[in-house]
Amino acid sequence: MQGAHPGIASGRIASELVNENNNLNPELTSIGEGPRVQKPAPRTHLSRLVVTHFRSYERAALALDGRPVVLTGANGAGKTNLLEAVSLLSPGRGLRGQPFADLAYRASSETEARHGWAVAATLVSDGEDTAIGTGQEPSPGEAQRARIVRIDGETQSGAGVLAEYVRVVWLTPAQDRLFVEAAGGRRRFLDRLVMGFDPSHGTRANAFEKALRERNKLLAEDVRDAMWYAAIEEQIAEYGVAMAAARVEIIARLKGAIAAAPDNAFPKASLALEGELEAALSAGEPAIDVEDRYRAKLAEMRSRDRGAGRTLDGPHRSDLLVRHAPKDMEAEACSTGEQKALLLGLMLANTKLLGLSVRRPPLLLLDEVAAHLDKDRRAALFDELCAMHIQAWMTGTDASLFSTLGDRAQHFHIGDHRAEPAPL
Repeated sequence: MQGAHPGIASGRIASELVNENNNLNPELTSIGEGPRVQKPAPRTHLSRLVVTHFRSYERAALALDGRPVVLTGANGAGKTNLLEAVSLLSPGRGLRGQPFADLAYRASSETEARHGWAVAATLVSDGEDTAIGTGQEPSPGEAQRARIVRIDGETQSGAGVLAEYVRVVWLTPAQDRLFVEAAGGRRRFLDRLVMGFDPSHGTRANAFEKALRERNKLLAEDVRDAMWYAAIEEQIAEYGVAMAAARVEIIARLKGAIAAAPDNAFPKASLALEGELEAALSAGEPAIDVEDRYRAKLAEMRSRDRGAGRTLDGPHRSDLLVRHAPKDMEAEACSTGEQKALLLGLMLANTKLLGLSVRRPPLLLLDEVAAHLDKDRRAALFDELCAMHIQAWMTGTDASLFSTLGDRAQHFHIGDHRAEPAPL
């Protein structure tokens, strides 16, 4: 059993995290205030995307010019597969969260994957081109293989380096029920938002989950060794409070950005965090005090948790609470269309804030975005995306739903596992 992580002083992670986030961009005001724009962020977009032996594609290539990208075609044609390829240009497992080995091309559902897979792109940022590539090489017999990341042809030590070049955020149909399903989905959604601003949040979350699994194993096996528990609980407290601090910081910034934004077709969201650690940090308690109290509670509640077979306190049980601000109504009580509009408004605010924070606009992926939006809201969304000067990627089955974009976007038809430019 591992001991406490070496070199991490108590309370230091959370304290350093706040300092790093405050220094993301001096053009942003303090926590809780809206962003103040000094000058436009440099344009960031893909000028070329090539996928090889990826999902339903043996090979596909798209030449791009920085405008929003619209992918239309029948269900199952491979539209979302291309969005997933773009999402893999960021740290993590992409928008579907699938194991990398499952991404390899199969000619049919009965055919086994016989190849590795690759996603390659040319990224244009502030007038400079960077070649970015990621994938897996074929390696029969290995149960798990790490993906490879290359920047300008040079192999990198890990996927975290991708965040230095581009940030990618997304919204998928699976998130349409975000407000009505269990808290776990909202935590994952929130942590993905946090990772956009602070990619190391994912590393801390993984370390927390690993320590949590170790404690839960001790509980399930009825281990009574206090020293083992103490070592693991040290890690859980350190990483848990760091996770909570990151959530509090980004939600505070996002609330400020939402409040400062003008009213539009997408209702503003009122955001709150539900969780003991988050509540203490939001109230201004020093991170080191919160960490000490959490560590003491873990020790105190070993007997209770042993009976439950799992750890019952911590950021793994927190929740993101969302309300429709103009109606002062819980999001889960809103209509399907209102929930979609509320979620889109939240993502647009996050995208703008992220672009200001990291000094470059992210790529925004919107899968089946036209669903549940009326004509006016679709037009408002397209106008908003174009005004933001970002490369948004959108999919849909009906090309006519995107007709009001006209030549403000590039349109591609997806069919027979191919991507072809579509006439307007």
